[in-house]
Amino acid sequence: MTREPVAQLIPPQVRARLRELRIVPRRAAAGRGLGMHASRSRGSGLEFSQYRAYELGDEPRQIDWKLYARSDRFFVREAERESPLVLWLLLDASASMGQADAGAPSFTRMSAARVLAASIAEIALAQHDACGLVVLHEQGLRLVPPGSGPRQRDRLQLALHEAEPGGRFPGADRLLPLWERVAPDDMVVLIGDCLDEACVALAERLAAAGREVLALRLLTVAERDFPFDDGRRFHDPETGEELLGDGRALREEFLRRFGAARRGMDARFDAAGIRHVEHVLDQPLDLPLRRLFGGRAAVAGAR
Repeated sequence: MTREPVAQLIPPQVRARLRELRIVPRRAAAGRGLGMHASRSRGSGLEFSQYRAYELGDEPRQIDWKLYARSDRFFVREAERESPLVLWLLLDASASMGQADAGAPSFTRMSAARVLAASIAEIALAQHDACGLVVLHEQGLRLVPPGSGPRQRDRLQLALHEAEPGGRFPGADRLLPLWERVAPDDMVVLIGDCLDEACVALAERLAAAGREVLALRLLTVAERDFPFDDGRRFHDPETGEELLGDGRALREEFLRRFGAARRGMDARFDAAGIRHVEHVLDQPLDLPLRRLFGGRAAVAGAR
């Protein structure tokens, strides 16, 4: 089946809101060129450097209006220009990412992951940051080295376009190239269902090795609500195991145990210093992006 290009998969309302978002690392790496993270060259970053006279083409929001009231002249605040970040998107492509809900069977976890990954890449590239991608598949890793600019956007879109869920989460031997590629100053955004112990352990190991890690956990509506009232055959897409049972009889126990598992996962991410959000497939796609990258007002939405 032919899938739309990734650029078209980003809904217009989400794309419009990407301009409001910024990816800012917890610790900035200096001396890495021109971008959106603190370095010693002057520009319009976050750390104040000096005032200078307003020039045609400067953004009005940079004008210091209090200084104007005192001097009757326009001055802009010049700040330390920020240096580019290297951001890696790690996309879980195990079989469980192919799951969808009965109400929207064509919109899988992977469908949402493609849109979210493409959106995060858009934000990074708009900041003149470098963005790379690793598709995590049982058969091996599909790796797009970090880069910037329109051609890099095309490379990322092609890799996301071709990513298909299948098999289990890759074993530790398959993950070895990550340690050769992802540098200590890099940021990692892990996108997946985080239902596999190996996936959570990978995020913990990356964080313990000094990488700044963010996790975006994708759930189906059925996992959140367990809305089944009849007899069901429940199938694990990765192990092939099946369970026959009555949905109504199983609901309370499932919600209790799955809720405990999610809280345990949250606690592990918190302990490792990993900022994380959860996204359910019936929620607006820009919601997890705003929680992760929407600034101080969004911090409460991300844990």
